[in-house]
Amino acid sequence: MVLSVVLLALIGAGIVGIYAYSTLFKAVETAADRDFTVNAGESYISVVMRLENRGLVPSALALQLYGRVTGSDTAVQKGSYIIPENLSPVEVMEYLSSGHQSLIRVTIPEGRTLGQVARILDGSGIVGEEDFLRVSRDTEFVRSLGIAGDTAEGYIYPETYYFAEDFPAEKVVAHMVDTFFAALGDIFPDYASLSARELHETVILASIVEREYMADHEAPLIASVFNNRLERGMRLESCATVVYVMTEIEGLDHPTRLFFSDLNRPSEFNTYVNRGLPPAPISGVGAIALNAAFYPADSDYLFFVLQSPQASEHVFSESYEDHLSASEVYYFKLN
Repeated sequence: MVLSVVLLALIGAGIVGIYAYSTLFKAVETAADRDFTVNAGESYISVVMRLENRGLVPSALALQLYGRVTGSDTAVQKGSYIIPENLSPVEVMEYLSSGHQSLIRVTIPEGRTLGQVARILDGSGIVGEEDFLRVSRDTEFVRSLGIAGDTAEGYIYPETYYFAEDFPAEKVVAHMVDTFFAALGDIFPDYASLSARELHETVILASIVEREYMADHEAPLIASVFNNRLERGMRLESCATVVYVMTEIEGLDHPTRLFFSDLNRPSEFNTYVNRGLPPAPISGVGAIALNAAFYPADSDYLFFVLQSPQASEHVFSESYEDHLSASEVYYFKLN
């Protein structure tokens, strides 16, 4: 019945009406970015115009006419949505009017620990901090997701996610881990050929690289330094592992600088006092760090230090003597 009324109205509107009708019920297949937010108090006209600008519908004018004829131009509900593919413009508006598919958008940055992710999700209203940590540290559950470690640390992929409010913790963790493995498949398609231990150790290395690099192009060089030190039986001496001990294990605030006394903190994660990799990842890892861990640069470097306290690039050295010289410059600029 509504379709007949719309058809008659469009025919009566002439050429514009015929064009509008031809666009209302045909699926739209062009838009790649399908997340869309209806703001509180936003008008129907504003919504359809933004949909057209985003390429999610072909004609705001047709939807305005449709809304007036059907009385649906007040039905859209505020919220964040992921609009499914292959919907017609009419179906898009029905979707934005349903209210049942509204989602919360949350972004997890690179290098965040489980505790930090838990606080982000809790603050967004998606899942409680304690529930997220309980599930992500449930060894039996995380191993069912294909993780060789005891927790999901290192496997919570940094990405923008969309979840319903008060979403089950198990589904949140599973989706984030699935996203990690999907990204890993793009970076290293043959990862399934690795043993569980080999994969886990590479993720551990990637997590250290994640917390150490600042300039993207240096990540493979930093990975090469750690690999070279491992091959020679040297301690990794990663400051990032010391910070992890202080913040995640000892519960201290993030330090503004490390002192020599900090480097001796007793922990199996402290790579200044223990040889080899720490027993588990120290943070989530993004594509740059993952790529660096799987494809490290070919170098003979064994050391690196920031060029200055304000710099984002490092000085890389093959010998301890050269490293001492670079470190002296850094500490001179620091003090």
